[in-house]
Amino acid sequence: MHPQNPYEITTIPPLAVSGPARPVVLRPEDIPPGVQLVTLANGLQTLAYTEPPAPLPAAPAPTAAPIPAWAKTTALLAPTVGGGIAAAGIGLSYAAPGLIAMTHALWSAAALVVAAVVAVPVLLRVARGRDTAAPARITQNITANSLFGRATGTINHR
Repeated sequence: MHPQNPYEITTIPPLAVSGPARPVVLRPEDIPPGVQLVTLANGLQTLAYTEPPAPLPAAPAPTAAPIPAWAKTTALLAPTVGGGIAAAGIGLSYAAPGLIAMTHALWSAAALVVAAVVAVPVLLRVARGRDTAAPARITQNITANSLFGRATGTINHR
């Protein structure tokens, strides 16, 4: 059986005829419709009813796939984002002189803060003057009875 043809072709065994077999010759007009000359697997040719090959199913027509929602959203956002960037660039170009002036003012304020941080302690030290008295001394005596015992102590000002 052929895998594409579900029909089995059988031939009639030859009749017991004395003498050599003669081939039968048929004219094409003598062959009925639906019958064809078929070559079998062993090389023998015979007439057989055949079915026309089934037409192959037509390939489905390509259909356009729907556009995904993320692609639509991206396509709609692209000009908006681009327009926003362009507007920001124009705004910065108009604001550039003011921004430059603000940076100069901020640098001046930073310099003033640094000068104040350095100058205030120096001025305070100079304003106090020199003390002639000796600096105060504080002593502490702390005692504990054991490693985790309660500690007691005294503070002496001299």
